[in-house]
Amino acid sequence: MNAAAPERPAGADIDPVALALTRSRLDEACRRMGQVMTRTARSPIFSDSHDFSCFVTDRNGALVSQADGIPIHTGGGGFTVEAILAEFGGRIAEGDVFVSSDPYAAGGNHLPDWVISRPVVVDGETIGFACNRAHQSDIGGGAAGTYNARATDIWQEGIRLPVMRIVERGVLRRDVWRLLLLNSRTPDLMDGDLRAMMGSTRIGVERISRIARELGVQTAFGLLDAILDHGERRLRSALGTLPEGRYESVEYTHSDCFDEVDIAIRAAVTIADGHATVDFTGSDPQMRGFKNSSLVNTHSAVYLAITSYFDADLPRNGGSLRAIDVIAPLGTVVNPRPPAPLSMCTATVAHEIGHAVWKALAAADPERACAGWGKSIHGVTSGGMDSPSPWVMYHWNTLSGSGAVKDRDGFNQFGHVGTLGGITMHNVENYEQRYPARFARQEFRRDSAGPGEFRGGTGIDYEVAIGEPAEYAFRGEGLIHPSGYGTNGGRTGAAGRMTLAFDDGTERPAPRYGVEAHGPLRLHALSPGGGGWGSPLRRGPDQVLRDVRDGVVSREAAENVYGVVVGDDGQTVDTPATEALRASRG
Repeated sequence: MNAAAPERPAGADIDPVALALTRSRLDEACRRMGQVMTRTARSPIFSDSHDFSCFVTDRNGALVSQADGIPIHTGGGGFTVEAILAEFGGRIAEGDVFVSSDPYAAGGNHLPDWVISRPVVVDGETIGFACNRAHQSDIGGGAAGTYNARATDIWQEGIRLPVMRIVERGVLRRDVWRLLLLNSRTPDLMDGDLRAMMGSTRIGVERISRIARELGVQTAFGLLDAILDHGERRLRSALGTLPEGRYESVEYTHSDCFDEVDIAIRAAVTIADGHATVDFTGSDPQMRGFKNSSLVNTHSAVYLAITSYFDADLPRNGGSLRAIDVIAPLGTVVNPRPPAPLSMCTATVAHEIGHAVWKALAAADPERACAGWGKSIHGVTSGGMDSPSPWVMYHWNTLSGSGAVKDRDGFNQFGHVGTLGGITMHNVENYEQRYPARFARQEFRRDSAGPGEFRGGTGIDYEVAIGEPAEYAFRGEGLIHPSGYGTNGGRTGAAGRMTLAFDDGTERPAPRYGVEAHGPLRLHALSPGGGGWGSPLRRGPDQVLRDVRDGVVSREAAENVYGVVVGDDGQTVDTPATEALRASRG
């Protein structure tokens, strides 16, 4: 993916203090871009849930900073800029702004994630690009809200955007703007959201330009190169702590969106000389449903899985990605041939790719293993499409629990693997004002967390009434099959469940995938839990008691699973009984 770095000025010595300060300033530019986006975007998917990401690349498309957002968006950001460079080459000018999305033609990950990219031009030299990748509320296609679970090709998923210049030398191209709004069911939201994206990238350009002018253009080039080199050295050093060898694993998705069928994602991770090669040879062929992973998404999922395995201060930039090679055979679920649909891929199969890589790395170093995360079940409800006020509501609050690691429990109600927790929960009061929704319940789901010395994160018990006819796009990957696997003796988290209750008194399970229209109903979701790490019998009795008090673990599970007997008052541990019970279980 990475183009050759520009030649560094001869004799240039990189001051490590200047290097650290420049990297911090670039990260701060990314964070400031995100703050501007959050405060100015119209859609709650951005202002509440932060389903967007800001990143900065160098002039060749190598990722320099991804300090704000979610990693499945940003890890493949360089592909987007490379597509811009391939299409426009030397015809990029100060004041230009580009928009793109297509996974097959424009370096995109999936169609709903549109990227606004601005070149940073100083003294006639392109320093890099400030970019914002954001998941639009609606982009047309066969279902409102960007997720058409009935899609069998990419054209059914929405408008496809090649790299297009939306602003030319500071002048908005209104024909392109009208084209974009005309292809959305929620044009007012899109109008405001695109303006917020352009405003955020303008702030990024201003801040990066200031850095380049203060340092001088050639010094800035040298520092950007040095930031990437530092990232490569750090990741190679981290990979060098693993025993060399080839480690294989497999993870499954259990539906092609139409039928129950096991689809394998097979990963072989080879560690050698501070380098990782992730080979998906043997993975199953692409499926007919919309869960195929674009090549960009596959690369990004691999990058986030490997970099998240090591210390949190590890640089996550295009330099570190030089230490990773990805082999994804064409025509498979991790690199489909067009026109395969793939709008679900940033959640599934990004989640499965992350799991497969983590499992392989766990075979190399079990102590650092991460237990499985509960897979997503959050769908989309939309309505009012024939009214002046159409609406699209994402059920983010049905997110699942994450897996435990050594010395830390999993996080409760967390984003799926592709987000690494970067998605935030919406405010239910805000949702009740915006949508015809009334929330009856939102609480941690008892006994859903995978038991362990360090338990998994809990799922959520979520119930909401939708008061008018609406369309439902179901995306229940985490339903039916347990997904948060345990590790090192830890146990698997509970599977998810979802039911629909109608005004006529009938009730039925929600489908895993599909698009359905219904009148007023009540949706009840129990999201999956994350897996546990280590034997539950090694969990401290006081920790188990705390979980019982918090309602996360029942008294029955405390005794039957953890071997901890809670006193009749529910507030203390019966120590003699606990010691006897645990001794009897070895």
